[in-house]
Amino acid sequence: MFRLDAIKRGQTRFLNRVQARLCARTKPAAAFVGQPEPRTVGSFARGRQMAAGNLLFAGHLVEAPGAIIWDITPPDDAFLEEIHGFHWLDDMASVGDAKTRLIAQSWLFEWIKRYGNGSGPGWTPELAGRRVIRWLHHALFVLSGASHDESRAFFRSIAQQTIFLNRRWHSSTPGLPRFEALTGLISAGLSLQGMEGQADPAIRALGQECARQIDNAGGLPTRNPEELMEVCTLLIWARDALQGYGRSPEPAHIAAIAKIVPTLRALRHADGGLARFHGGGRGAEGRLDSALAAAGVKAQAPQDLTMGYARLAGGRTTMIIDAASPPSGRASFNSHASTLAFELTSGRRPLIVNCGSGSTFGEDWRRAGRATPSHSTLCLDGFSSSRLGETSRMGPIERELLDDVPKNVPIELSRASDGVRFEGGHDGYLKTHGLTHARILEMTFDGRGIVGEDLLVALSPADRAVFNHKLEDTRLSGIRFDIRFHLHPEVDAEIDMNGAAVSMALRSGEIWVFRFDAACELTLEPSVYLEKGRLRPRATKQIVLTARAMEYATRVRWSLAKAQDTAVAVRDLVQDDAALLN
Repeated sequence: MFRLDAIKRGQTRFLNRVQARLCARTKPAAAFVGQPEPRTVGSFARGRQMAAGNLLFAGHLVEAPGAIIWDITPPDDAFLEEIHGFHWLDDMASVGDAKTRLIAQSWLFEWIKRYGNGSGPGWTPELAGRRVIRWLHHALFVLSGASHDESRAFFRSIAQQTIFLNRRWHSSTPGLPRFEALTGLISAGLSLQGMEGQADPAIRALGQECARQIDNAGGLPTRNPEELMEVCTLLIWARDALQGYGRSPEPAHIAAIAKIVPTLRALRHADGGLARFHGGGRGAEGRLDSALAAAGVKAQAPQDLTMGYARLAGGRTTMIIDAASPPSGRASFNSHASTLAFELTSGRRPLIVNCGSGSTFGEDWRRAGRATPSHSTLCLDGFSSSRLGETSRMGPIERELLDDVPKNVPIELSRASDGVRFEGGHDGYLKTHGLTHARILEMTFDGRGIVGEDLLVALSPADRAVFNHKLEDTRLSGIRFDIRFHLHPEVDAEIDMNGAAVSMALRSGEIWVFRFDAACELTLEPSVYLEKGRLRPRATKQIVLTARAMEYATRVRWSLAKAQDTAVAVRDLVQDDAALLN
């Protein structure tokens, strides 16, 4: 099976290369049908850094003032993918001055000179779609002051990439990469003279992909909240482009936007950021707000479970819980072993978080970020609740797929006497230890208090036999487990009450107190916060409760509550850190 997949991947790369070379003979587009408008918004700070020669891609900082980006030896495939996708053009266009424009022009026209004949690593459908979108959005920026020959080369290259997308979009990875390829193809077909015939098949294909990949609850198979936001953004761009040229999107296209928007709202914390699960981050600043505003979809009553996540909210506090099995198969290439983990935000300040995706800091950090100990949940005997399996190439990069994931994840949401209650469990440790992990979480209506309960239970005679065998391996000392609560880097935490509690101060002035009532060891240990756009992981702390399971049922109860003297409403005027390269 693995050998067959390798053969298929080799065939895909070969056909991409052949079609890229054949498309080099494409007749150039004459001009734009209408004036393209920039829809993507980059980072001004990153744009300034790039103009100064500080190039930060995929977690690698290369200092190369005055260098052509294509002369730099890439540290890894992820670095190569980022530069050939031209996301950096968003950042440079956000600066917009003459110096930055000249640098962007030199990089773009040098790409055409070196790789425009179909050579190089950038000829995959997903990268071509990403690149075409940026070239169209920032065409006025990169063509301002360009010579006649440069303009002609630009139109020839973008026409070539459009034909390539038309022939190869179907070979892109399902999910965000395929939506990027189709959106790029539609945008080019509508915007370029002579490319009109490319739009119609892509419009139909986009509608089919929406029907196939967006489920009735508005979710994606990858269960990645940030990826869902990016897909929604692409669908809105494609919808607006079609309507701008008097065309009608497919019904499934419009329906997908209507289904996704309520899901994104449910996955949004009180501070406006997305929950960080399954490889997704908070989202670029302002990106989610823009997507929700542009969608034109009215707010709806939240569902109990949204893309496999449960949301508890009270007052200014939100908690989002991973309450479903992780993705499986090819959709799991970036998934995490995070079942029953949660994140907690109070007002504008995240309190309990997951470590996040380490993909921008190299392979070791990416693997570490996917493991259960990197999430705010229970970890048994050092095992993750899901395990990594075989590798599979996703575009230009190889990724391990998740294997042996929890199959049974029952959950129930209900009303408590003074708030809302979540009850869930998973069987991720059943085969290895004979134990089921159950978690109960309650939040008061005012959001000032959370009570949690974690249980490890051997339910059936077969489960107890497995548990007894593992217990004997420990010489009856018990099976160790840890319950972790990773804190945001801006939380100031210290152990209090002679080791019986942890006090946590937020920058808003709020004070939260963590307590527990079982025979556990409480420690405050180092942790990391993995965040895109940073040069290195941010140091932070984690609360860890450590105990041993010695019976068929083990229970640990804990609580999080605002200190009594914390005001009901806090005027949070403290500015967030804006540093990029730290």
